[in-house]
Amino acid sequence: MPPKAKFTRDDVIKKAIDLVEREGIDALSARSLGKELGSSARPIFTLFSGMDEVIAAVHSYANSLYGNYVEKGLSEELPFKGVGKAYIRFACERPRLFQLLFMQEIDGHPDKNAVLQGIEEHYEEIILSIQNSYGLEREEAIGLYFHLWVYSHGIAVLIATKVCVFSEDQITQMITEIFTSLLKRLKTEGRL
Repeated sequence: MPPKAKFTRDDVIKKAIDLVEREGIDALSARSLGKELGSSARPIFTLFSGMDEVIAAVHSYANSLYGNYVEKGLSEELPFKGVGKAYIRFACERPRLFQLLFMQEIDGHPDKNAVLQGIEEHYEEIILSIQNSYGLEREEAIGLYFHLWVYSHGIAVLIATKVCVFSEDQITQMITEIFTSLLKRLKTEGRL
């Protein structure tokens, strides 16, 4: 009978997440993960087919964690604003995971709808919320949300890279001001 495995897949993923949160995705290698486990790299390869599978598991975990933030944001009175704040909160609290998920180069040139749908599984729900709350056409709601996301992404990147620090009140005020300005422009000029 073979010896019992010293680590589980979950043990390895947790240590990989710890390492990525501390040092970033570029620090994740078989050697560094083995060291994190207090072992050689060998146990990793008995549980995973290779480091690509470990990295995929780290991505999956980070996405799941981000999903928890989004769920909380969706429960706010204005879900689209709540999701924007959740996106920024994720960057504040989990900057290396934010960088992993949202600051990596993307192949090709996706359009704005593809970008938003790619980062937000609740995209349709958010667009509908904006339409219903403000009496907008679908394309207007998509445009407004895209502008809000670009603005929120900028704030989140500034925070995740430690360029700026903002309080939750400042973040809420900035998002409210940009949303109000964009909505006013859309209503008065018919464009963003």
